[in-house]
Amino acid sequence: MLNKQSYRDLVREIALDNFGFVTTSAALKAGVPGVELPKLASRGGLENVAYGLYRVTDVPSTRFDQLAEALLRVGNDAYLFGETVLALFGLADLNPRTIKVAVHKRTRPQLPTHIELIHVSGESMTALYEGLRSQTVAEAILECRGRVESARLTQAAQQARAQGLLTTEEFTNVMKALH
Repeated sequence: MLNKQSYRDLVREIALDNFGFVTTSAALKAGVPGVELPKLASRGGLENVAYGLYRVTDVPSTRFDQLAEALLRVGNDAYLFGETVLALFGLADLNPRTIKVAVHKRTRPQLPTHIELIHVSGESMTALYEGLRSQTVAEAILECRGRVESARLTQAAQQARAQGLLTTEEFTNVMKALH
C-alpha cells in the first residue's frame, strides 16, 4: 500500500524549494486544493503573507527571503531590478531602501512600502541568481547610471567581473558605457 503524503507535507516540500514560500497556484499544481492553505494556516505552521502567498514558518530563513517574497507578491513575470541586483551580490556597496521589482505587463498588486514596482517596456535580459529571477548584472549596472555615482558603478563592474558575474565582453561593454 502506498503511503499518501499529507497536504502539509506537500506544502512543506514546495516551500523548501522556494525560500519557505508557497503560492496557491504552486499548491494547486502539486495537488493541494486551494481551500486547504487557509485551513493549514489556521492550524499553525503556515502563515498567510499576502493574498495567495504563504510562508512555512519552520523552514529556515535565508538572506534571500525578502527578495523571494517580493518576486512572489508581484507575480510570475517579475524580476529583481537595478540597485536590488547589485545589492544581491554586495556590489557598489549599496543598501537600497526598497526592493525594486520589474514587470513588463501592467499589474497592480497590493505591495508593502519596501517593494517598489517598476514597469519596463521592451525586452530585458534576465538571469537566475541564487534561485531568484533578476535583471542581468550588466544591465543592472547600466540601469543605475544617474542614480549611483559612476565611480561606484565602475567598482561594481570590476567586482562583478572578479566574481565571474560578467563575461569579458559584458565587462568591456559596461566599462565603455560608463566612461
